[in-house]
Amino acid sequence: MPELKSFTNRSAQPSCATINIKNLRLRTFIGFNPDERTKKQDVVLNIEINYAIEGLVLQDHIDDALNYKTITKRVINHVEEGQFLLLEKLVSDVLGICSEHPTVQSASVTIDKPHALRFADSVSLTLQYRAEVASTHQFLEKAS
Repeated sequence: MPELKSFTNRSAQPSCATINIKNLRLRTFIGFNPDERTKKQDVVLNIEINYAIEGLVLQDHIDDALNYKTITKRVINHVEEGQFLLLEKLVSDVLGICSEHPTVQSASVTIDKPHALRFADSVSLTLQYRAEVASTHQFLEKAS
């Protein structure tokens, strides 16, 4: 069997990886109308997480990998156990969960609320996180 030439055998190695979680379907209380406060609604999440590859992750060392299963479980628990008046709050909370690991360089979360409008398939909202912007804001807050 010929030797597999992986990217790790080359002198230039990737420094960033992207995790995509597509069409994660959950149910939660979302909205401020009386009927929205009494029954759960479907939401569809799409998440993209860009993170710095560290250590020996390209050589199959699991301790150096960003664990998308752990992140997804936290998102599921937060969404399904929570109650949200605004889609903005829900998306912001999920983005916070997805961007809290120190290796995350950027993340994007889009959440669709199917059947929110009568003649539309869904309404969605997207929020993005960028580590360099977040660290700049932290610095400004400390300086004030």
